[in-house]
Amino acid sequence: MKLVAVTHIHLDLNVNFKETKLQGRADLTLNPRSQETTQLVLDSRDLSITSVKVQSTGQVLEYSLGTPIGTFGCSLTIQLPANVSEGQIISIEYETSSSASALQWLGAEQTVGKRHPYLFSQCQAIHARSMIPCQDTPSAKITYSAEITVPEELTVLMSALQDDSETQSSKAQPGTKVHRFRQPIPMPTYLIAIAVGHLESRQIGPRSRVWSEKELVDLAAFEFDETEMFLETAEALCGPYVWGQYDLLVLPSSFPFGGMENPCITFVTPTLLAGDKSLANVVAHEIAHSWTGNLVTNRTFEDFWLNEGWTVFVERKIKGRIQGEPARHFDAIGGLKELHETVERRGASDPLTCLVHDLRGVDPDDAFSTVPYEKGHTFLYYLEVQLGGAEAFEPFMKAYLDHFKFKSISTDDWRNFLYDYFPGKHNILNGIDWDSWLHKPGMPPHIPSYDTSLSDACTALADRWRKWQETPPKPFNPTDWASLSPEQHVEVLAQLLAGPALTPSKVEILGKTYNLSTTKNCEIRFRWIRIGLKARWEPAIAPALEFVTEQGRMKYVRPIYRDLYDWEEARPHAIATYKQNRASMMWVSAHTVAKDLHIQE
Repeated sequence: MKLVAVTHIHLDLNVNFKETKLQGRADLTLNPRSQETTQLVLDSRDLSITSVKVQSTGQVLEYSLGTPIGTFGCSLTIQLPANVSEGQIISIEYETSSSASALQWLGAEQTVGKRHPYLFSQCQAIHARSMIPCQDTPSAKITYSAEITVPEELTVLMSALQDDSETQSSKAQPGTKVHRFRQPIPMPTYLIAIAVGHLESRQIGPRSRVWSEKELVDLAAFEFDETEMFLETAEALCGPYVWGQYDLLVLPSSFPFGGMENPCITFVTPTLLAGDKSLANVVAHEIAHSWTGNLVTNRTFEDFWLNEGWTVFVERKIKGRIQGEPARHFDAIGGLKELHETVERRGASDPLTCLVHDLRGVDPDDAFSTVPYEKGHTFLYYLEVQLGGAEAFEPFMKAYLDHFKFKSISTDDWRNFLYDYFPGKHNILNGIDWDSWLHKPGMPPHIPSYDTSLSDACTALADRWRKWQETPPKPFNPTDWASLSPEQHVEVLAQLLAGPALTPSKVEILGKTYNLSTTKNCEIRFRWIRIGLKARWEPAIAPALEFVTEQGRMKYVRPIYRDLYDWEEARPHAIATYKQNRASMMWVSAHTVAKDLHIQE
């Protein structure tokens, strides 16, 4: 049996809120590798297939579904006509399951406006197969187009350019509209994205709009009005932005990630709306993905660090250009703390703390952690220093992205290009302990020496709290806090969290002194709650349960649920809260939290 590649997907789908299903057709354009090709094998998960035909002739094709394998779903094998030619289109009539793992269906009561339902998708890592029959691997890139029919009062957004959006069609039923999209740049299927809701937008730059429900749109426009500056800085570092539009969509609170780098429209969590732009660095991260991940993609999720390590590196380069190198280093110091916590929790011998993973038989969602982000960034920073600093490494970065654009690559591809680019520095490259960096678990073999000028004040304040014996007079006051930036507030709390547990009374005084219980900054709130849980301070339990209920961002939800589980007194409350709210969580959040709580599902 010879292989055949899918090069383009056209979607003609109806969004059925009543049945919580997508229903319609996927037209797949084929590129056979040989005239002897006899089968097309696709990924699917819980899809109901009605028919498979050759679009041009209407010829009905035989197909079969394989045995489901857990979260991986099953194969959809289609028997192709004789002498299938390049460009031939296969049409698959199908509908999704009402519980498709890629899709979050919200009733009107679950939205901010409380008047209209909402749908959004999250396909990374391997959830596109629950939304579309496709070759659901980052090694295969496609272009796509879509016609999406929805109730006329709702707006559709996709990871593509709008093409005659919101137009009536002869096929549209009364009360509906058809929205059209096109994505002409090849991308992996995990970047196919859709959102449908009662949305408004505001212009925030020459090529950017921010979208959300109307109750949040002006807050979002203020929070993200530096988007064009991030884009221009990224272009100076990485080369031209090729995707045309760069919009942002602030999703409902159940969205499980800080952001998702869907081309043309980044999806972001409302937890970024701190009111002071202090969390907008997530936008810089997602913008960086326009090159590192979307333009140049890891061939498999075993090389996920090529997406995320590079993206953190570029994100911090953007910050360094805008705010200065000390700010870049300050972020790296904070990232190392998060990496250390992950390695400590998983264990220094856990193979999933290797930079390059072995994911045979492993769901990529179960392998997800800070490791590819922070260990990957640390490796790239180390290489930059070894190879001559930014003056040598930034031109390499731009050349690397240009050389591999529109392609999916492996770590070996990247390393071979590194050697080719630096022919005069092979002695340096040969001296690098590649095996330890790439294939050994635990912390990186080398920790860089970062500029600590912005973290020194944080360390001094955290040390004062640790050393204080709780005897009067109290040597702290609100001006300690007011003299620091929100990012430094996060670092102070991160240092306190990383050290020995504080006493419950000290936690209470800390909170009252700096009024931490009222903060709107989720990064501060997250660490403040965790400090309380680590100290076994009972007043922390209620806000912890409230926090994991009101939003679904896994960065926050999973550690807090783990902390609650580790505290025997709080454990029953955590399990009961999870079970009560499981139905309102997106699949990936519910799936991973259940494992954290040792619940069999």
